[in-house]
Amino acid sequence: MARTEAGNREIYGDVAPGFEPVREEFGRNFSERGELGAACCAYVRGEKVVDLWGGSRDRNTGAPWEEDTLVLVFSTTKGVSALAVALAQSRGLIDYDETVAAYWPEFAHNGKGGVTVRQLLNHRAGLCAVDEPLNPEVLSDLDRVAGILARQRPAWEPGKRQGYHYLTLGLCENELLRRVDPRGRSLGRFLREEIVAPLGEEFYVGLPPEVPTSRVATIEAFHPLQMLLHVNTMPPGLVLGYMNPRSLTARTLGNPKLRSPGDLDKPEYRRVELGAAGGIGTARAVAKAYGAFAAGGKDLGVRPETIAELSAPAPPPPAGSRDEVLKTDTSYSLRFFKPSAAFRFGTDEGAFGTPGAGGSFGFADPTAGVGFAYAPNRMGFHVWDDPRERALREALYACLDGR
Repeated sequence: MARTEAGNREIYGDVAPGFEPVREEFGRNFSERGELGAACCAYVRGEKVVDLWGGSRDRNTGAPWEEDTLVLVFSTTKGVSALAVALAQSRGLIDYDETVAAYWPEFAHNGKGGVTVRQLLNHRAGLCAVDEPLNPEVLSDLDRVAGILARQRPAWEPGKRQGYHYLTLGLCENELLRRVDPRGRSLGRFLREEIVAPLGEEFYVGLPPEVPTSRVATIEAFHPLQMLLHVNTMPPGLVLGYMNPRSLTARTLGNPKLRSPGDLDKPEYRRVELGAAGGIGTARAVAKAYGAFAAGGKDLGVRPETIAELSAPAPPPPAGSRDEVLKTDTSYSLRFFKPSAAFRFGTDEGAFGTPGAGGSFGFADPTAGVGFAYAPNRMGFHVWDDPRERALREALYACLDGR
């Protein structure tokens, strides 16, 4: 294991021969881009070629980021959760084109009877905002959450538009898996037992009490008002919508009420199974999971047909690619972001992944056989394409081009 220094921060880990530029960019994140603590990992056709970590997991204590440090990855969780749903689909437990109500009859209330699993995963169900107040106590009761979601009226005619289902998508997936899994497992347990544990890694949706909190990096967050100073990095419509409590954006992102996104790192939220925004784990786990899918899925028993579904292009909904919540053009397919004009990643349109608030990102690129992940604990202000993450991703692909 190599150790270097950058910006008065120690960098640990290894890269395969030919991937040294990724380590150099990782160091520049600390010396030039204000990194606090972070990890980055990449697999190429099943081989781990990058595994780096460094900096501090807590600014106040100065505790170093260790090899096994865990960190909240916000909406990067969505992609990892989607891998669990894809595995369930591959096993015949879920049909993407079946209605959600076929598995969960109560979901049909208030005009949602025709919503398909595919529409739900593509952020087209109109279920982005929830009217009933949410908090850790409510969110910890999966039966209660299922009732709330079943009663919720869609914000638009399902299937016509798309809008980022910030928190609700993970809650819906949890209930779907509980309904279709022969053992009735929740999303967090299914993911841990069927993907994470077989790969020998650590990633939790719902942090178990036996995991020491000292292993979890502390998120350095920002106050929402600071978003006004960063309209050049965030979609202006998103920032303005968030400040208007009556807007769909505010109703979506403002329930549960948080003083800042970093509140999701509090103990009461760490314990909740938030399959859309509460995943806590290592970058290594995210990269290895995506890498397994990018390599064809055989290690996890994923059928080629499922990989083909995930890799397929993502046609926009009838009303166009404008996102009703994020207020910018987006491209979604089966819970994942797909490459678009606004956010390019991977070799081609076959890539799929999900970025998280603050800068984290994980994705699979089946064409290149790449599984990649980056996870910091200092939140940035980019919805995607955080300069720290992008520098690492671009360096990785430059190395691949040079092979």
